[in-house]
Amino acid sequence: MIIGIVTVYVIMMIGLVTFDSSKEKISEEPEVVVNADIIMPTKASRPGCEEADRCYIPSVIAIDFGNQVTWINEDSAFHTVTSGFYGESSELFDSGHLDPYESFTFDFDEKGTYDYFCTLHPWMKGQVIVG
Repeated sequence: MIIGIVTVYVIMMIGLVTFDSSKEKISEEPEVVVNADIIMPTKASRPGCEEADRCYIPSVIAIDFGNQVTWINEDSAFHTVTSGFYGESSELFDSGHLDPYESFTFDFDEKGTYDYFCTLHPWMKGQVIVG
């Protein structure tokens, strides 16, 4: 009887040790923080954000010559940052499809006014003024 109890106890202990060592150690990766100048906010993929001028926040930004602008997609939908107007890209810059929380940065080396839009959502538009 004692041998049976000891055997069961040993088997249980081996099982606990095996179970405990098989647990994956989850390493927490540091959260990547992007300092963006312009945000594509939640629900920008739905018509109506243009009525409150909140498809790109801010929709108009002024920067100095030689600086860059970073956009970040904080929406759950894909977006783009494409130079020009919907249907008339100027082909100066194009982010391609940005997944949620992806960002795009462009260096503005010449003074001027640069319009941009989202190829997937024609109501989304903004402007960079480089002085």
